[in-house]
Amino acid sequence: MTDPTELMLTDLSNSYTDSKVSNAFLRLYVSDPRFGRAFASFHEQLNEHFESINDRAETTHHYWAEQSRGMLALIKEVTNFLDSLKHAGMQVHLAESYAGAIKGCQSWLVRSGGSAIPDDFEQIEIIKYEPVFSRPDTEIKLKKSSQRNQLQLIGEGSYAKVFSFIDPDYGIKFAVKRANKDMSDRDLHRFQQEFEILKRLRFPYIVEVFQYDATRNEYLMEFCESTLRKYIKKRNNTLPFSSRKRIALQFLYGVNYIHSEGLLHRDVSLQNVLVKTFNGGAVLVKLSDFGLAKDRNSEFTRTKTEMRGTYRDPLLENFKDYGVRNEIYSIGWVLSYIFTGRDALMSQDDAPSQIVRKCAAHDVAHRYGSVRELIGDVERLESTPPPTDAPA
Repeated sequence: MTDPTELMLTDLSNSYTDSKVSNAFLRLYVSDPRFGRAFASFHEQLNEHFESINDRAETTHHYWAEQSRGMLALIKEVTNFLDSLKHAGMQVHLAESYAGAIKGCQSWLVRSGGSAIPDDFEQIEIIKYEPVFSRPDTEIKLKKSSQRNQLQLIGEGSYAKVFSFIDPDYGIKFAVKRANKDMSDRDLHRFQQEFEILKRLRFPYIVEVFQYDATRNEYLMEFCESTLRKYIKKRNNTLPFSSRKRIALQFLYGVNYIHSEGLLHRDVSLQNVLVKTFNGGAVLVKLSDFGLAKDRNSEFTRTKTEMRGTYRDPLLENFKDYGVRNEIYSIGWVLSYIFTGRDALMSQDDAPSQIVRKCAAHDVAHRYGSVRELIGDVERLESTPPPTDAPA
């Protein structure tokens, strides 16, 4: 059996399907696909009346007869609409200033002969750029703090600076990555491309980004407390191999994911791997800085792309020829630092050293052919390595 309440709500919504409403008001209610058009229509009509009433209050103090009847009819229509939604269990909030203005107009509006606007009439403040109708059952009200958040510089590179701040709505720390003002158009394009790439990547070991501000050329991202280099260096004398192995695997899982998405990072380094820390010592590795990322399936590479990167494969002669095995070389250096805390490739005969040496083999064909293959060898490492692999 059809629910009568649902039938009533459907009829209410359908009755405004063909209403002519300007986009300036429709855009304010896009979050409510069912009743947004009705709310936009009411909002637009109320604004038209309020603007006319404000104007007449400053001139003749007389509101025309036809417009007075139209305003009274609109008030009745809005009241009935809201009452119907309330009867169906839906709460709708009308902005207090508009609810007060409607109540005030009802005290002097008449149906014939026009309406005399009181001498003590106060101008109605017109709301144009935010909704006056809202549904608390389907919306959340975030703070709109007028307080200016102080940005703290936490990182700086050749092309951008990274700041942190505490968001007043959420009470948690976020990071902002802002392009340097003197950045070239080509590098700015890369910066914007980096955001677009990160926006479409959704994985635990990839840093998450949220929104781009084109006026400042900056984007909001999740905050991570440290780079991988700083994290390892601070704990190098006490960090057990089991923890190093977990960190290495998280790093590799992240790289394997971006490879599975058809991308090559092309700038894998200890500075571009971030670490998010939690109470109890838990950590989460996050890959970042995708400004040089390239689609593996694309033959296009800018001819002027510089050979950048902390761990640049000496066997790579041209950046446009960069492939998975060149990325494996950089990965080997990062793994070596994770396992030892040293800025040098491992050279012992133990299993971790053998993995690292295979990553950086002088013959590219002898390197790992995929990160997935590399992950398999790291996963098989014993929790306690031989004593020859003691960290620095």
